Amino acid sequence: MQQTFEKVAILDAGTQFAKLIDRMVRELNFFSELLPLETSAYKLKEEGYKAVIITGGPNSVNNNDAPNYDPDIFRASIPVLGICYGMQMLNKEFNGTVVKKEVREDAAMCIDVDESNPLFKGLKKSQEVLLTHGDSIDKVGDGLKVIGRSSNCIAAICNEKHSLYGVQFHPEVKLTRNGRKIVENFLVGISGLTGSYALPCRMTSCIEHIKQIVGTKKVLVLLSGGVDSTVCAALLRKALEPEQIHAVHIDNGFMRKNESQQVIESLDKLGLKVHLESADKCFMNSHTLLENGVKTPLLCKTTDPESKRKIIGDTFVIVAERVISKLNLDRNEVLLCQGTLRPDLIESASHLATNGLASTIKTHHNDTNLVRKLREEKRVVEPLKDFHKDEVRAIGRDLGLPEHLTERHPFPGPGLAIRVLCADTPYIEADYGETEVLAKLVVQYKELLARKHALLNRIENNTSEADRENLIKASGSAKYNATLLPIRTVGVQGDHRSYSYCVGISCETDPNWEHLKFFARIIPQVCHSINRIVFIFGNLVQNPVHDITKTTLTPLVLATLRQADYLANQVLSSAGCTKNLSQMPVVLLPVHFDRSPLKPVPSSARAVALRPFITDDFMTGEFALPGKDIPIETVQKMVSEILTVNGVTRVLYDITSKPPGTTEWE
Repeated sequence: MQQTFEKVAILDAGTQFAKLIDRMVRELNFFSELLPLETSAYKLKEEGYKAVIITGGPNSVNNNDAPNYDPDIFRASIPVLGICYGMQMLNKEFNGTVVKKEVREDAAMCIDVDESNPLFKGLKKSQEVLLTHGDSIDKVGDGLKVIGRSSNCIAAICNEKHSLYGVQFHPEVKLTRNGRKIVENFLVGISGLTGSYALPCRMTSCIEHIKQIVGTKKVLVLLSGGVDSTVCAALLRKALEPEQIHAVHIDNGFMRKNESQQVIESLDKLGLKVHLESADKCFMNSHTLLENGVKTPLLCKTTDPESKRKIIGDTFVIVAERVISKLNLDRNEVLLCQGTLRPDLIESASHLATNGLASTIKTHHNDTNLVRKLREEKRVVEPLKDFHKDEVRAIGRDLGLPEHLTERHPFPGPGLAIRVLCADTPYIEADYGETEVLAKLVVQYKELLARKHALLNRIENNTSEADRENLIKASGSAKYNATLLPIRTVGVQGDHRSYSYCVGISCETDPNWEHLKFFARIIPQVCHSINRIVFIFGNLVQNPVHDITKTTLTPLVLATLRQADYLANQVLSSAGCTKNLSQMPVVLLPVHFDRSPLKPVPSSARAVALRPFITDDFMTGEFALPGKDIPIETVQKMVSEILTVNGVTRVLYDITSKPPGTTEWE
C-alpha cells in the first residue's frame, strides 16, 4: 500500500533559492513539490495540497510582463506563505501598493518582529534575516497587518484569520538565523501539518539514478579532483561494473600549481586509474558560438567573463569527445558524467533547475550550449544535480571517502581563467565620480557630516537613524578612504545578475574589521552600482585609480596568479586554517595602485584579492572575519607572501557577503 503524505506546494516565481525552500521543507519532514507560479487554485485543492509557499523572484509585481498567477490561491482556504516577491503578490492582490524606493537592501540585517504572532512563535523581537530587494510595500493591503519591520521597509505582513502570511526576507537561507523555525511555525502551527515524511537516502537515490540512466553503456567521467567529481566517480563504482567506467582528468592550462599531478595521485590512492589529457593549447586558442550566433574571440583574447565561461565549457566537451575517440570507444554508447550541482544549474538559469523566470547570474562550465545539446541527446549523467555542496560532502562521507577529499575547497572547472579579471579598457561610466563620492561619504561620514556635505541626503534616505549613529562611530574611529576601482565584478542582487563597480577601503592604521563589515553592508545600500567591497592593505590610498593594466589570459599573467594562489594557500594550510573556510578564491585584478599623478607612468602592475568565504550551500554566505574566523596574523602573513610576487602592488581582502557579491568575482 502506497504511503500518502501531507503535501506542500512551492510555487516558483524565479528565485535563486527555490531548491533551498524545497530542501528545508523536506528536512522538516514534509513532502513538497516545486510547481509553476501559474498553478491554479483548483489544481492545488484537487490534488490535496495542505499549504502553499510562494518564492521570491527577479521581477516586479508592477511590471506589465509580471509572471501570471491565479489570484484565487489567496482565497482557496489553503494557508499561504509568500516570500519576498510572494509577499508583494499577496499585498497587491488585496489592494496594497508596492513601490521601488530609493533604498534597496541586499544583506543580512536585523528586523523587529511581532513575537506574539504565530509565524514568529518562540522567537525574540529582534531577528537577523537576509533581505535582498529593490521593491518594497508602501500601502498595506486590505485585511493585512504589519508583523515585521526593518529600519527601512515593511518586512512581514499577515491576515491571521485566513492564514495568509508574507515575509520580505528569505527564511530558507542560513543568513536568516531562525528561518527554519519560521518555516516550521508556518507548516505546523499555522497550517496544522504533522510532518510524517522521511527523506530518502541520498546515496541510494544517486546509485539508482545512475543505473537507470546508464544501463549497459559506458561512462566517461570528468574528474577535476574536487569533491563533486570525486563523489561522482565513487558513485559510479558503486552502481556500475569497472569496465563501464573511464575516468579522465583534463588539464586545461588553468590549474593551480602542481594541481593536475596531485589530482592523479590522490585518485590513484582510491583505486581510480585516471587518464590525463593535456589540453592547455587547445583551450587557450579556442572559441565558441554564442546564443545569438556570434563567434567569440579566442579565449586568450577574451575579456568578457560570460564568454570566457562559455568557451571553456564548450571546449571541455570538445576535448572529452577527443578522449572518447582516443580510447576507441563508440560515441553512441558513451555517456558523459560530470559533477553538476544544483547551484550551478540555478545560477546558469538552466531549465533543469528553473522555470524560465530566473535570471542568469553566471554560466557554469557544466551548463553551456554544447552540454545542453548533449543533455538533449540523453548523453549526460549528473547524479548530483539536485544537491548542494554540503549534501555532496555528506554523500562522500557515506561512501567512505577520506576527509581530505570530502572537505577539499571547491575549485571552479574554468580554474584560474575566471580568477583573472581581464580588461582592455577601464570601466568608468557617467556615474563614476558621484559613486566614488558616495562611497567616501560612508567611510568618512563623521567628518563630512560636520562639513554638511551636499550629498548627505543620500545617506539619510538610505539608512536608519541607528545606522547613522554607527556610521559616526565607525568612520570616526580611524582615518579611512574609499577608492572606486575602474573594473567590474559579478554579483547577485534581488535575484538578478549585477555586473558593477568594486570599491576599495584603505585605512591609515590597522582597521577595525567589525567596522569594515558594517561599511560593506552600508555602501551597496547607498550606492546601488557597487556590488563588491574590499579592504586594501598597506598605507592609505591617496590617489584615484582611473586606468587599468591591459590584461588577458597570457602565460605571464597566469603564472603571476598561480604563484600568488600557491603562496596564500601554503600559509593558510601551514596555519591550520583551511578548515575554517569553505573556499578562498585568489583573484588577479588589472589595477596598478600607488602611481603618482605628478609623474605619470603606464599602468603595468596588478593587484591580488583574497576572498576567504564561509558558507554551507554556496547560495549565500559571508566573508571570513579576521580575528574571528581566521587569525589576523595568518591574513597578514598571506599578504606579505603575495607581495613577494613580481608585478603585484597591493593585496586586497574581499569583505562582501553573498548577496550582493558572488563567491567568485566572475
